[in-house]
Amino acid sequence: MSRPSVPSRVLPELVSFLETLAEPHILCDREYRVIAANAAYRANFATGRSVVGRACYEVSHHYSVPCDQAGETCPLARSLKSGQRERVLHLHHTPRGEEYVNIELSPVRDGEGAIAWFIEKMEPMHVARGLSDHRGLVGRAPAFQSMLELVARAAPSDASILLQGESGTGKELVANAIREASRRAERPFVAVDCSGLPETLFESEVFGHERGAFTGASARKPGLIEAASGGTLFLDEVGDIPLGMQVKLLRLLETGTYRRVGSTELRKADIRLVSATHRPLKDMVEQGQFRQDLYYRINTFPIRVPPLRDRITDLPMLVASLLERVAPKRPLSVTPAAMRVLAQYSFPGNVRELRNVLERASLMCDGESIGVEHLAEELSQEPLHAVIGVGARPLDLAGMERKALQALVEAHRGSRRELARKLGVSERTLYRKLKALEA
Repeated sequence: MSRPSVPSRVLPELVSFLETLAEPHILCDREYRVIAANAAYRANFATGRSVVGRACYEVSHHYSVPCDQAGETCPLARSLKSGQRERVLHLHHTPRGEEYVNIELSPVRDGEGAIAWFIEKMEPMHVARGLSDHRGLVGRAPAFQSMLELVARAAPSDASILLQGESGTGKELVANAIREASRRAERPFVAVDCSGLPETLFESEVFGHERGAFTGASARKPGLIEAASGGTLFLDEVGDIPLGMQVKLLRLLETGTYRRVGSTELRKADIRLVSATHRPLKDMVEQGQFRQDLYYRINTFPIRVPPLRDRITDLPMLVASLLERVAPKRPLSVTPAAMRVLAQYSFPGNVRELRNVLERASLMCDGESIGVEHLAEELSQEPLHAVIGVGARPLDLAGMERKALQALVEAHRGSRRELARKLGVSERTLYRKLKALEA
């Protein structure tokens, strides 16, 4: 594809413009070549080698072909097709390792109206990583990335978000990630477990009460709405809110005002609401168990938090991340055999159950490698058809090892030495197994 002619005076002006921007920006041509990178990009993403003249996909992803030919969404290809600005979330190589980065790419047209260049703005999403990390969200599976892209789009706004997912998937972690990626990042994050609050206590806890409002109210008490002022109020298990309280919550969302229990004074609320539930709210609405008007209010921007079985390729990095949390002072790893057992287990309790399994295993393990003998017996007793499909032909042990290794290799983006360390084997052993896998 030949590059359209561009007046020579345009390029210096574009480069000069980039240098005035505080956020990391690069300038690319239609052939994906990086023409310029501003100071903010060089400070945040430079690895010692100049990016000018190199393909953007080679710099950011270490690919030999454009993103859309490597199974990812390419904003440049999309912009050429749409003729408009495009936004995507990508996993980029940076000096700090692989990080999720919000990409906003804008086409620049020449004097004849043809797209000649692209200005690409990059904003690191620090709340999630594609490598093992003891902080925040961890993952790189397609289902995880789809969720994270929605988080990146919704977080900067004040729209009400409803997180839907099974118990144990980490909905509160996602809610915290939304707060950290929002303009309210420095303000309070207040979580309310709605499942444990009866109707009378819910009203007092959330809205607050005046002295003498009810028996036992010996002093004025601000509610959690006031505690979250300027920040984020997270209502966990919102499907358990009593119907009587749903009316008061709806009024809060519609008017932005509320009253403490026992008070006639209207108070103004300044909160961003994030809700979560594992219950089917839509079915509850049809059954009269949840108000339809409240459902539409809290469901402005729904985000599905995927179960662990939908992101099983994330298992190795989740294991490494969780081990850092449950045993921070021990260099623990999981043997390949134990990883195979974990990979074939369905984890109905999702990431929360995985954490519990690893915490128990760390207590059972005296050394630095968690083996099958350190795992609970029920993990290795689950029938294989639960994992590989009912009626599927069972794999032999060698086949199981190949399947597990394939998943680990696909999920790993570091060096062979790092992968060998994670597996608890030598580089020579890993090399032989990879050769066998290729064969």
